Amino acid sequence: MNIALLGYGKMGKSIEVIALERGHTITLKTTSTTTNFDFSNTDVAIDFSLPSTAVENITKALNANIPVISGTTGWLNHYDAITAHCASKNGAFLYASNFSLGVNIFFEINSKLSQLMSKVEGYTAVIEEIHHTQKLDAPSGTAISLAEQIIAQTNYKSFTLKDAKENEIQIDAKRIKDVPGTHEVSYISNIDTISLKHTAHSRKGFAMGALIAAEWIKDKKGIFTMKDVLNIG
Repeated sequence: MNIALLGYGKMGKSIEVIALERGHTITLKTTSTTTNFDFSNTDVAIDFSLPSTAVENITKALNANIPVISGTTGWLNHYDAITAHCASKNGAFLYASNFSLGVNIFFEINSKLSQLMSKVEGYTAVIEEIHHTQKLDAPSGTAISLAEQIIAQTNYKSFTLKDAKENEIQIDAKRIKDVPGTHEVSYISNIDTISLKHTAHSRKGFAMGALIAAEWIKDKKGIFTMKDVLNIG
């Protein structure tokens, strides 16, 4: 399979290593200064760029009839416009806040736990996320996904990085050097604490998941999530 890497930072380079190991070819590598997007001989584009360039990158690939996998966060105020554009082009698009296979299982457990906790009084939901100091957005897209799952199942209405008010989920976003990604959801009461935690040991899990999604979406049409790739939920 021929792959275009839209964004050639740490994640792009990690994906490249695994892609080559799995027998794929990299046909294009772009940065924020790239002006020539040549999608000839490209089967799938994988976007791990910047929030400021993701929309343009995704749009260019869709205009070239290239399926797009995107893991860039911080641009989702344009998500509806991108999916509408994809539909108008009869294209294929998959966004995930986190491509780790383990995290996507973690999402399913989080959704089920929040459903159970909605029936119990006296617990406060709190999310902690830790990432490397080069991560530009806070909270992380993964933390937002976790919060949105809890909101969908409970009486919480929103999330905040500040001191949480009633019906707000507190997200504590920390940035520490060389931490690939840690997420913990806790339900705290005066009696006990229930916690779910996922700790990434390297970027390899994110890169592998993105590549598996790219292999899956080739020759498909539509708007997808990792639930479709993993056939879960």
